[in-house]
Amino acid sequence: MYYVSCRCPCQYYANVPVYTYERYAVSQPFVNEYEYAQQYGYHFNEERNIALKDYGKEPFAVNIEGAAEQNNTYRTALWTGDHLQVVLMSLNVGEDIGLEAHPNVDQFLRIEEGHGIVQMGDTKDNLNFEKHVSADYAIMVPAGKWHNLTNTGNEPLKLYTIYAPPEHPFGTVHQTKADAMAEEG
Repeated sequence: MYYVSCRCPCQYYANVPVYTYERYAVSQPFVNEYEYAQQYGYHFNEERNIALKDYGKEPFAVNIEGAAEQNNTYRTALWTGDHLQVVLMSLNVGEDIGLEAHPNVDQFLRIEEGHGIVQMGDTKDNLNFEKHVSADYAIMVPAGKWHNLTNTGNEPLKLYTIYAPPEHPFGTVHQTKADAMAEEG
């Protein structure tokens, strides 16, 4: 038992593990994050932002919030695997994703910046779920649900979405919603 101090007059005891932290020598000094990331295949532009492209089917780690906020395209696939896809999106003021349903695909959306409204329902004429969303909101869309997300704020709505299984071809980039509609239509 270990004594855990508190501010009250009683004494509390708990089984608290004791850790010893040691410094381990590394063979190469860590110069900076930029050089480290380049060493492992990340690509950056002049502002040292990550290159927004599809890194799929390779191990990948990214500051997803930073990547979503950096993205200015309607849709950019960031990682496409066999069973999962991560896509960055940016909706302009007043723009929406468009009413859609994915019969065999579950979808997760995470808002990083902006304000919007999400609607869902069993049919396109009966969207009985409606929720105002903003930064830090997560939206789960079950396969087969009709859904739409509309930017109701005064700035672009920045988000990322995860499809399981993937919804778009590897490397998908749509600069605008019109580009996406033209390619899908």
